[in-house]
Amino acid sequence: MSHHDHHTPSDQPQDVVESIVPMMPIVLPIAGAVLMFLLAFIAIYMA
Repeated sequence: MSHHDHHTPSDQPQDVVESIVPMMPIVLPIAGAVLMFLLAFIAIYMA
């Protein structure tokens, strides 16, 4: 009867968004460069 389950924040699964946030300074410039390359490729192809 004296045993109680205490849930700590470490027991909770980590949120997916919170695990990606530290990588944003790397991911955003790469995604931007890929997007600019694709847009430039489409513009040259259409011209």
